[in-house]
Order: sequence, then structure tokens, then C-alpha cells
Amino acid sequence: MASLSLRNIRKVYDNKVTAVDDFNLEINDKEFVVFVGPSGCGKSTTLRMIAGLEEISAGELYIDDKLVNSIAPKDRDIAMVFQNYALYPHMTVYENMAFALKLRKTPKKEIDKKVREAAEILGITEYLDRKPKALSGGQRQRVAIGRAIVREPKVFLMDEPLSNLDAKLRNQMRAEIIKLRHRIDTTFIYVTHDQTEAMTLGDRIVIMKDGFIKQIGTPQQVFNHPDNLFVAGFIGSPQMNFFDAELQQDAEGSYVVLVNGAEFKLSAAQQEALKANEAKPQKIVLGVRPEHISLCENEPAVPHLNAVVDVSEMMGSSIHLHVNSGEKDVVIVLQTVDLPVEKRSGFEYGEEVSFTFDPDLMHLFSAETEQNLI
Repeated sequence: MASLSLRNIRKVYDNKVTAVDDFNLEINDKEFVVFVGPSGCGKSTTLRMIAGLEEISAGELYIDDKLVNSIAPKDRDIAMVFQNYALYPHMTVYENMAFALKLRKTPKKEIDKKVREAAEILGITEYLDRKPKALSGGQRQRVAIGRAIVREPKVFLMDEPLSNLDAKLRNQMRAEIIKLRHRIDTTFIYVTHDQTEAMTLGDRIVIMKDGFIKQIGTPQQVFNHPDNLFVAGFIGSPQMNFFDAELQQDAEGSYVVLVNGAEFKLSAAQQEALKANEAKPQKIVLGVRPEHISLCENEPAVPHLNAVVDVSEMMGSSIHLHVNSGEKDVVIVLQTVDLPVEKRSGFEYGEEVSFTFDPDLMHLFSAETEQNLI
């Protein structure tokens, strides 16, 4: 078990390309931290710098208060699980899992005990005598994880370990990793481009873009309070809807949002936050999650937007309604149990609908800086 401290970490390659810049993060002992972001954002590079597989161009990396920038990977007491399993094809599962312990000259009895304990935890005891080619993708990934477990490292590093698996197996392995985390109780750093994995696995999520950290927070924090437009659009599935809008103040000085001719008065908490931030009337990007949009009557009493149905996707317990409003595509997620019986099988193409938002669930971003105004 270990804590880590990454201070002003930077990675610049020989061709002058900066992969990671000004990366600052404190990871607590036994914490599960997920690095997430689109391809090329620097998350795997950061993980490889922690492992010692990439040289750190600038900054300091501490493991348990010990500076490890110049310490060899084998001496950092870290185990890494790769995307492609990296198993030895000529060795059995048992031999693959025991290999690192043999190199350490660990006694045979102790090796056997650790390998069999790890195999039991991962449910691969019956495969110990098989070669990797005789295993499925999910079984191979379990072996790769088992090989890391037997070493009892201070820190587990996982680089997109589930990306080669099909959707069903990925869900199953995700649950296995959650259980494993509680059983071995150590520090995990997990890299993924899949925000569902990030949200379900992490105690905290580090969201990256173009080598920079865009936000660090718990899954709930980054979902409910995105710091900026990028995080708002990246976290959540289906993606958050964005509308061109204006933040204005009425005659009493209260803030209102104007979008496509509809005026939404903001809640007391939002008013207070905007006043505290000295927000001026300005052009904004209004963000609303698909599940936070509700259908309503086309009546002046309720601020609303009108739209035409393009696609109605039946998802079983919900309908994903793709509509066109003011030449903008909008996705609305509706729970089928909340719909009238005649609408539970879907909506017709070209059907006219009206929708509204709860102001409390709106996200307001500056059109200029893309930062959250609240």
C-alpha cells in the first residue's frame, strides 16, 4: 500500500511534442483513481511515467514520500496490467503467475501458496495448467491481473485492461475488478477512455485533455458539477445537450436564461452563486443532460422549447428521443413508465413535441472561456 504525489509532471518527447503538462495529483493510500480522457490525452503516458517505463521530462514523482524519478521500474514495487495481457505464450498459467516470484528467489512453497490464493480470488484455479492460447480474452486478463496480485505490490497500475473484451465480458470484468479492489485493499491507478468504467470504478476521476487535467473529483462531483464544457460533454451517456443561450438580469436584478425565445428563471442557489461570482449578462452555452429534460404542453404558462421528432429509440425501460429544435439536435431520455400508454412503444417521425427543463438541473458555461459560471 502506498500514497503517490505527482508534482508539476511534464513529458516532452524528442520531437518537441508535449504529451503531459503541469500534472499535479495527490493519491491517497488504498485509493482507486481513474485517469480518463479521449485517445492521445496523455493518460497512458502519465501511467507509464509512474511505472518508470517513460522518463519524466520535468517535475517530481513521490511514492510514499520517496522521490522515484531516477529509480528503475523493478525497484518501484509497482505492478502493471497491460491492455494486451503480455503473457508468456510458452508458459502455463501457473508459470506465468509464478514467474516474477521465481526471479525474486521466493521459496517454492510460498510461490505455490500465493499463486493458488490469487487463482482462487480470480476464479482461474481450473486453468492453472493451461497455456494462454487455450484461454478466452477474459480468462487471459484474469491471469494478467493474477500475475500482478502475487507480487503484492504497493501500487497497481492498469492500462485499459478491458478494452479488448466484448461488451458483456467487459461489464463482468468491471464487477470483478470492484470485488478484487475490496479483497486486496491496495492503491489502484486505472487508465481508460470509457467514461462508464471511470464512473463505476473510481473513488476519484482525473479527466484529461491534450495533456492537461481538466477536472479531478468523485464520480458524483464531475457528473453533477462539471468545471467546464469539455468535462460536461465527456462525462455522461448519452452526452449532455448544449444550447446557445443568454444570461440576463430582469428588472429586479434576478438572473434569467433566454434560450430560443423561452425565459427560465434560475433558482435561489444559482442566483446566489452567480452573484458571488459577479456574473455579468453574457452569451452562454446552456447544458442540460438528456435525462433532465421533460416533455410538457405547448402553453405560454410554462417556459418551453418546441421540437420535431427525428428518431425514437426504444431501449426497454426508456426511450431515447432524438428531436430537432431550432435547427439543433437534442436527445431526451424518457422513462417508459412515466409516459402515457400510447407513447410507451415510441413516437412517430415528424411528431411535434414540447419540452422544458428544471432550472436547478441546468449548467451554465461562459461562451468565451467555456468555464462553468456557477
